[in-house]
Formats: sequence, C-alpha cells, structure tokens
Amino acid sequence: MKTPEQILSEYWGYSSFRPLQKQIITSILDGTDTLALLPTGGGKSVCFQVPALMKEGVCLVISPLIALMQDQVQRLKKLDIPAECIHSGLHSIDVRRILDNTLHRGYKLLYVSPERLQTDMFKEYLEDFDLSLIAIDEAHCISQWGHDFRPSYLKIAELRLSFPDVPILALTATATPDVQQDIATQLQLIKPAVFKQSFARNNIHYEIRYSENKNGDTLSSLTKATSIIYCRSRKQTEAVSKYLNQSGVGATAYHAGMERTVREKSQELWMNNTASAMVATTAFGMGIDKADVRMVLHYDAPEHPEAYYQEAGRAGRDGKPSIALGLYNSTDIKRLQVSITLQFPPEAYLRQVYQAVVEYLQVPIGTEPDQYFSFELVDFCQKFDLKPNEAIHALKLLEREGLWTMSEAVYSPATLMFTTDRSTLDDLSQSPPSLAYLTLGLLRMYNTVFHFPTHVRETAIARQLKMEKEDVIKGLEQLHRMGVLEYRKPGDGPQLFFHHYRVDSRHLLINLNRIELLRQRHIKRTDAMIAFLEDQTTCRERMLLTYFGETVEHDCGHCDNCAKKQTTAPNQQQLQIELLDLIGKSETLRIDQILTNYPATLKDFVLAQLRTLLDEGKITTTDGYIRLS
Repeated sequence: MKTPEQILSEYWGYSSFRPLQKQIITSILDGTDTLALLPTGGGKSVCFQVPALMKEGVCLVISPLIALMQDQVQRLKKLDIPAECIHSGLHSIDVRRILDNTLHRGYKLLYVSPERLQTDMFKEYLEDFDLSLIAIDEAHCISQWGHDFRPSYLKIAELRLSFPDVPILALTATATPDVQQDIATQLQLIKPAVFKQSFARNNIHYEIRYSENKNGDTLSSLTKATSIIYCRSRKQTEAVSKYLNQSGVGATAYHAGMERTVREKSQELWMNNTASAMVATTAFGMGIDKADVRMVLHYDAPEHPEAYYQEAGRAGRDGKPSIALGLYNSTDIKRLQVSITLQFPPEAYLRQVYQAVVEYLQVPIGTEPDQYFSFELVDFCQKFDLKPNEAIHALKLLEREGLWTMSEAVYSPATLMFTTDRSTLDDLSQSPPSLAYLTLGLLRMYNTVFHFPTHVRETAIARQLKMEKEDVIKGLEQLHRMGVLEYRKPGDGPQLFFHHYRVDSRHLLINLNRIELLRQRHIKRTDAMIAFLEDQTTCRERMLLTYFGETVEHDCGHCDNCAKKQTTAPNQQQLQIELLDLIGKSETLRIDQILTNYPATLKDFVLAQLRTLLDEGKITTTDGYIRLS
C-alpha cells in the first residue's frame, strides 16, 4: 500500500502535509472517529481525499454546499480520481446512474447533500454500499447552537446504524467549545480523536475602521492585488462593483440572484485576474481554490464572529502577508442591535409565513415530505405582501425547526405532469398534428407523467422525436396554456426542500422554548461582534481566539490595535536598508506588495522612505514596479 505522502505527491504534487493533516489521516486509517477543526485554508478536503484513495470502497462526503461539491468533484476528475456528486439539480435518471456506479465501486468519493440521504431512492441503494469512510464537511451545521444549523444534518447519525464499523470524520473551520461538544454528541462519535489547529493567522493584518464614506474608503484601500469585498445585499454588491469600475478598478460582482452563466463568467474573470476585485455576497468563497487573495474587505459588518473569521480567512491562504479590513459605522451597529428582534419574530408571524409558503408552493395538507420546489423570495413576498427582510428571517427560523431546507442558485431541470385524463387526450387528435405527435411522444418516453411532476429534458425530447428544441418548448407551452399538462421550465435559482408532512398552520408545532434559547445565543454572538468592531485597544486576534475557546498569552502584533501600541517609528536609515534589501530580492515588486510587509499605521512612513530612495537615485520605477538602480 502506498503511503499518504506518496498519494499526496502523486495526485497533488506536494511533498509534505500541512499542519495536522497527517495526524488526521492516520487517525482515520486506524479506524478512529475523528473531529478536525482546521481554519479556512487549512486543507480540510485532503484529510478525507487521501485516505479515500488508500482504503477499499467509497468515501461518502456529506456537504450542504452544492457549488462546493461540484467544484471539488470537477477538480478530482481533473486529477483522474473517480468522483461524483448528487444534488437537487440532477435528473432522476442521472441520480440512479450514479448510485448504480457507486454500488459497483465506480467511484472513490461520492458527494451528497444531507437531505439526499433521506430520499427513498438513496436509501434503496445505501445499505449495499461498500463505504470506507463517512466525511461530514461543515460539521458545525449539525449543532443547533451553531451559527448555521441545518436540521437535515441531524439525520446523518442514522448512518451509524447501517455502518457501525466505518469511521466518521467531522470537519469544520468555525466552532466554539460548546458547538464542538455538540458535534460529537449529535454524530454519535465513539471516543473521537480531536485535532484542533490554532485559529491564529499570523500572515493576516486585521484592521477595523469606522467609516462614513465606505465607497471612498474602499477605493483608497484597494490595490491592484486580488481582493474580495463582501456586501450584505445583492443590490449593494452591484452598486459597489459599478462604483469601483467607474473609478478605474477592475471589479466584478457575484450573487445568487444572477443567472448561472453570468455568475460563472464573473468568477472566471476574477479567478484569472482579469478583474482584481470580486464584490460579492457572503456565500461567495466557499471552497474557491484561489490562494493569492491579498485583501478581504467587509463593506458591511458581519453578523457574528464566526462569519467574520471564516470570510476574513479567505485572504492569504498561501501564507503570504494579507489584509482583512472591516468597515463599519453607526448604521451597522444599529442593524446588529435590531437583528435580535428581526431574526426572532413572534409566533403569529411565523404561522403567517408558513401558511404563505404552502400556498405559494401549492402544497395541500397531507403532502408527503422530501420534495423540492422552486422558491423565489422577492416573488413570494410580493404575492403575499410581506417585507423581504422580515420574511427571510422567519423562513430561516422555520428552517431551524426542521420544516424545510432553503438553498440558493440551484439548477433545476424542467418538469411536466399531465393534468387531464387519457380520454381527454384523444381529443388532441383533432388538434394540430404537431401537438398530437408531441403528446404521444411524451407518453411513450415518460411513464410517470400522469402520476407526479417528472423531470424532462427538452433536448432529449427533441432528439427522440426528431424535432427542433424550440418547437418542443413552444408545444409544451401551448399544451400548458390549454390545461393539458403543467410544464415548468428549467430554472437556476433558489429552491426549498420540504422536509415534513404539510399541516394546517394553526396546528404547526413550534418549539418556542428552543427558539428563546437560540435568541439568547444570538444576543451573545451579536454582542461579541459589536465589541470586536468598537474595541480600539484589545488585540483583534486575541479577541477572536478567546471567542473560539483558545488560551491566548500574547498579543498578535499584526492587527491595527497592536500597531497603535508601537508608539515610535523605526529608524529611518534602518528602514531604508530593509527596503533596499527587500527590493533587491525581487525583480517584480510593486509598492502595494512592499506595504503588506509593514503595519498599516506605518504606511505613510514607509512611503516617505521610498520617495527618499527614489530621489536619491537608489531605486527606480518602471510600469509600477520598483527595482534597484
């Protein structure tokens, strides 16, 4: 058997592991349940991908992030590692094909969303799988006390009944001590080995700045280096991107409201450095394999320290000096304070929103669970006269009650279902021949279209019936208008996965005691975030590490508050010597790259010394690059 190092070198081209990766892999190979806490950029995926290639069978990877699953599978395939993922956007035929291949050991890794585990089709195959490892990514989602609880995660522990001897690996980047304990309990880990890497990021300069001119401060803080700018709303994302482009900064925007092709193009421009700045909502960045992000800028204050740390940690994943800059003002503080009331609405409002959802989705009482529905928040709120900012929090709170799972930007194929009886279809023989031909073809191709909405592909229909795709779509639309069938076009947007049997909203069971506990924990997290923003003296990293349960003995020395304690500037002559040495070691060095080696408070002092060296003829500048004369 090859060693972990040989596997790492053969497939990934690295000669050694990052901190704790080897220990985690060894624990898994020993058959031990394992809980691994690695910060963003710590290389969590390698911890299960390497042992998956070393063990017989398939590694089942459970992840809530569809985009992340697809991205990892695509990368694995490029490495000639057999892998596949199952998510809501797949046709049932494709799902069954993947499950068949898994059954016959066609893959080394199979990625699935947690709700997929509960579907009848998946359960039909699961018992016969030869599993080598169960890896749970974003494991903090299983803790109801965490910041991103997913009820569907609670069902994962049932895998232990079917596979008692298969080791479980739980991975997360952000978990407080009580959440860590809850992960182990909820997953029923047996004497788990726990590996925790320090949350300290020595290469990141943390800076928080009060700003009444966020556009101006954002523009002045950016360099030509790669950056991510996080905004809270889609509208703000597009506005900031437009402002930066008008100001001469190559920026592109990304949010779930965009069409998939537009999002993909935006990400491509940023990944290949055509656009240096990505302005995005907080969902962007999960699993994005771009290590040279030099700045993460929070245009709006995050809701809690977990979100801030995870997003700021996307800077400097290559270990080189980088900046995490957060802008805030009184409006941000007010928003955080109001969020306590906004995110925990009264019981009556929760029931109102539930009733609106089932009416919007046309889900009758008694409808069976585990079904996907397209769900567009803006359209939903307009139809039921709800304020989006209030409704979304009610939807998320009901999600935490286990009623449904919401996901953004998921591709869903077209569906159709005949809404008339077969005898009525005979009348279509009097209709235009093309409609009669299309109807007969659909009945021959899909034997379930009279029973429930069936996934179809217009391209496949056109090919089978030797028609143009455009004519197929026009025909389906006409049959829909005639009331013969219900045709839903393929979509690329938010979806809602219904977990429960639909009930009357008056009889809906809501655990108000648990919601109150969640509210108290939200208050605690919000207070911690506000303190982090407003504290002008305490070491930033010390505050973060303490929040995540680490014992801290020293200040970091690389945040804005630590820099303020450096009351005296370095000797001018000594700094000039350092600068000449730094410039001499590189033939392509820009001013912004030089500045990343010094605290932000010394920016003006460093620039002054560079101007002196330039005036004295010791250095030259060409096309923005600085070189020794």
